[in-house]
Amino acid sequence: MANAVEATELVKTFKGGVRALEGVSLEVAEGTVFGLLGPNGAGKTTAVRILTTILAPDSGSARVLGHDVVHEAAQVRASIGLAGQYAAVDENLTGRENLRMVGQLTHLTRKVASARADELLARFELTDAANRSVKTYSGGMRRRLDLAAALVDRPPVLFLDEPTTGLDPYSRVALWGVIEELTGAGATVLLTTQYLEEADRLADRLAVVDHGKVIAEGTSEELKARLGATVLDLNMGDDERAKQALGVLAGRWPREPVLSGATVELQLDGGARVVTEALRVLEEADLVPSTLAMREPSLNDVFLALTGHGADADQSDGKEATK
Repeated sequence: MANAVEATELVKTFKGGVRALEGVSLEVAEGTVFGLLGPNGAGKTTAVRILTTILAPDSGSARVLGHDVVHEAAQVRASIGLAGQYAAVDENLTGRENLRMVGQLTHLTRKVASARADELLARFELTDAANRSVKTYSGGMRRRLDLAAALVDRPPVLFLDEPTTGLDPYSRVALWGVIEELTGAGATVLLTTQYLEEADRLADRLAVVDHGKVIAEGTSEELKARLGATVLDLNMGDDERAKQALGVLAGRWPREPVLSGATVELQLDGGARVVTEALRVLEEADLVPSTLAMREPSLNDVFLALTGHGADADQSDGKEATK
């Protein structure tokens, strides 16, 4: 299978010495969903902006459908769609006018642009609001319109930068359905997300990004299998007792326990023996769990194991450089 997107050793540094990318390399096969998973500030948006020709890398190279993103930027832009973290539609126009304008800017005839606008308004459940100014739309409606705008000329490669951020659960699931339909029809999607459930459902392959580097890559199942352990969740009832339990359990096994709110998560490389030992140690410290449960590892467990923090954690610089 050919690659629709290829990036090799991308490096980008912003003013003040903020190193957004430190040698990121990616390969995205045609007709698949590739997920970039990581917290705010990890470098996901910077990578997307380079791949969509908005930014130039300091070093490294990238190609989309065989076109170099620096030297053949016009050809790249003609073959991609982009929906960013913030809706880029014109709020002074109606929803229908926005989509028709995009169609005409991408050289569709007036008739084809109009038909495509109506088709997308229906697909994203915006027909009733089609003739209203976008400034009257809710945030979720604007996000749906923004994605519709990225699809007007049916691009073969679509970049979605955290497309479901701020959407209600119903709108998020509906958008997942649209993405699955697109790849079913042969499109290639590169998706950035902080939502582990979203990455787990949509992505054929994932790259975990942290501090500007790809720290792991593979299918969701491959990444989970790297942990090779069942997870024991020890609910301590409140955050303070959980912190105490973490301190008591730390340093006793090869895989350190992890704190998640009022729950201590412990990977069971040693099977039932670890469960017995953990409960004995906690009982001696008068820290008996309220409840306990065993489960298979999740992508969040993978991310915690790889980075030491969750996928929704901010990086030290607070937010990704996107200006």
